[in-house]
Amino acid sequence: MKTARASAGPAMDIGIAADDRADIAAGLSHLLADSYTLYLMTHNFHWNVKGPMFNTLHLMFMGQYTEQWNALDVIAERIRALGHPAPGTYKEFVKLASIEEPEGVPAAKDMIRLLVAAQEATARTARGLFPLLEGAHDQPTADLITQRLEVHEKTAWMLRSLLEE
Repeated sequence: MKTARASAGPAMDIGIAADDRADIAAGLSHLLADSYTLYLMTHNFHWNVKGPMFNTLHLMFMGQYTEQWNALDVIAERIRALGHPAPGTYKEFVKLASIEEPEGVPAAKDMIRLLVAAQEATARTARGLFPLLEGAHDQPTADLITQRLEVHEKTAWMLRSLLEE
């Protein structure tokens, strides 16, 4: 038994039950996959946008993908702090994400529409974690989710505003 315990590492007791930690890590893995897909989509659009709104969108998308990139590490590290491995491959992200990547290079306004939908999808994924977090008394993850929701909702609003006449 000593060998098995030593290879498993020390027991974790942070005040959140092991089953709850596993469920929260699974939910965060879905959020990480949506966030990575959103990051990649936004960076792709930054590279490929064209037309009369080029400069505005090119700069806006850069700010958005940079913010999104930094968030990936925060989400992944929270999964690790809960004692679980973070997904980190395209194959895993495709399985876990609720966002479908577009094919080809959409027109600028279609890029905006797709990003609104992806921001909103990511917000829905994040919001879906709250009941589990409240039951497990996981305030650090709830704080992370609240911060992510604020970013995704605000970004969706700003993008949506570009589509208004």
